[in-house]
Amino acid sequence: MSEAWIIDACRTPRGIGKLGKGALAEIHPQQLGACVLKALVERNKINTAEVDDVVWGTSCQRGRHAGDMGRMSALDAGFDIRSSGVTLDRFCGSGITSVNIAAASIMSGMEDLVIAGGAEMMSSYGHDNGLPEIMDSGNLRLRERHPQSHQGVCADTIATLEGIDREALDKLAVVSQQRAAHAIENGYFKKSVVPVYHEDGSLALDKEEFPRPGTTLETLSQLKPSFPALADKELDENGLTYRKLMQQKYPDIEINHVHHAGNSSGVVDGAAAILLASPEYATKQGWKPRAKIVAMANMGDCPTLMLNAPVAAAEKVLKKAGLTVDDIDLFEVNEAFAVVLERFIRKLNIDRDKINVNGGSMALGHPIGATGSILIGTVLDELERRNLKRGLITMCTAGGMAPAIIIERI
Repeated sequence: MSEAWIIDACRTPRGIGKLGKGALAEIHPQQLGACVLKALVERNKINTAEVDDVVWGTSCQRGRHAGDMGRMSALDAGFDIRSSGVTLDRFCGSGITSVNIAAASIMSGMEDLVIAGGAEMMSSYGHDNGLPEIMDSGNLRLRERHPQSHQGVCADTIATLEGIDREALDKLAVVSQQRAAHAIENGYFKKSVVPVYHEDGSLALDKEEFPRPGTTLETLSQLKPSFPALADKELDENGLTYRKLMQQKYPDIEINHVHHAGNSSGVVDGAAAILLASPEYATKQGWKPRAKIVAMANMGDCPTLMLNAPVAAAEKVLKKAGLTVDDIDLFEVNEAFAVVLERFIRKLNIDRDKINVNGGSMALGHPIGATGSILIGTVLDELERRNLKRGLITMCTAGGMAPAIIIERI
């Protein structure tokens, strides 16, 4: 089996994902994807006629996100028409899954040059219609078998079941903000971040727009929990609520609502792309590989709790690689909600100084389909900066799943 090499990675800054407030909100998602694809071409002098595929992730495949964004973004970026493209949806895990599929196609020997990535304009959710309120999209038979609540209600339920209090989660949120601020101040993201421009050539955004570096435990303590009212919102004429969906599985649960805007991931816009190649193709081009893919895995867990699969996915990918937690130098686990990260740390006994070392989605935001690719690039940059070897990246997704990947510097 061939190796799959990572040649380069880039991403946009993350803009606030609200119409009228975010610097990227008026840009078409395909154009945001084209921004990072163009950057890879320019940085690596890619002959786009030789790109076997563009494997792209996005979770909201409706409205402006519809129509195979991978193909459309590549065309918008000026790629040769012979370069193909496909778009996939593993909810929040789409940006890891796009890389895993691209790497697998290279490792199988079927393809030599693939670009993977993803984009999500969460500001588009304000005017793209047709988003279902319930994850099962009205499939009552599935709802009876696997009731699926709102992600925030799931996060609060997990914290309740695991006995994780709000103070522990708020501490994580403060650390995320502090680490992100330190990384930005010291230019740790400069290698990967590419500016985004409007059609008239004016700058749209060249720096992170979401972080709140002044966040403290005191300021977080003043925030009200975000999900009690949402948990009791009536979803149909029969009085169905997210709380009742959860109680179908856990009838005696009294949910302790501990998550709020400060210890949950931010709503943002963003895109990221990663250039992968076979050793033979990369050598022919004179490219110096930055890393190789060591192992990949997917894992399912309880759909009702939804957010717990990263632990099992990490264990599975480590087993595939023949490695242990101690063999991993840096971890990136998406901060969808603070409890996801805190549970991961506790279950696997992770050194807190080795995980999300430059902050995470609580500080920087979570552009759903792009985040996984962003995290892979973030780990790679930091492994190089610290002269370390291996990184493990995983994240929870809706439906109770998690993809995972281990990369190793070359």
